[in-house]
Amino acid sequence: MEANEITEVLNRPLSQDLLARDVTRLAYVAEDGTPRNVPIAFTWNGSEIVLCTTKNAPKLAALRANPAVALTIDTEVHPPRILLIRGRAELDFVDGIPDEYLQPTSSYEMTAEQRVEWEAEVRSLYHDGMVRIVVTPTWAKLIDFETTLPSAVEELVRQREERQRA
Repeated sequence: MEANEITEVLNRPLSQDLLARDVTRLAYVAEDGTPRNVPIAFTWNGSEIVLCTTKNAPKLAALRANPAVALTIDTEVHPPRILLIRGRAELDFVDGIPDEYLQPTSSYEMTAEQRVEWEAEVRSLYHDGMVRIVVTPTWAKLIDFETTLPSAVEELVRQREERQRA
């Protein structure tokens, strides 16, 4: 997929709404060769997806060995809205807590008191730093089940139309 095609998909209003959400599912291949799919908070900075994790997370060794990842960001309503992204993970070990991790998000609700308690817990738990997993999209597809469909369903629609014309 060309960079301009990826940009076009990611700049669509619905994609931007999905990129403003809090949680994605990160799929990668574990060190034992089996697939993993984990929910993880993320931030979209306009060109990259940034996920933050602990320095001792098992996924880090797996991502060093095989940096290919897939992300799914979706809704819980009908019809579902789904943004699929593929890319390569780059690991950025940082001292302290990354700004992206502390950044308030639009859909995860926390009272001011809860936020103060959460941030204090984060600062005490991750005192020796975290890892930023930075994913630059190399492929993207938006599925809204109105104007875009999964490729297999698109094929079924084409076949149905051919049957109806015959």
